Amino acid sequence: MDDDIWTIKEVATYLKIKEKTAYALVAQGKIPGFKVGGAWRFRREDIDNWIDGQSGRPET
Repeated sequence: MDDDIWTIKEVATYLKIKEKTAYALVAQGKIPGFKVGGAWRFRREDIDNWIDGQSGRPET
């Protein structure tokens, strides 16, 4: 099993932020995520693309 889909804890760790901050950002629509059965999930590719967009670097 690969790790292309992350939990809120995993995305918070990846972004080096607190889980509470990750919840707030996704609830505000500032980071890309989707819900599965009421729990937030994140695609690694979407997060990497979002990071690229935030840093001003062109997406690959």
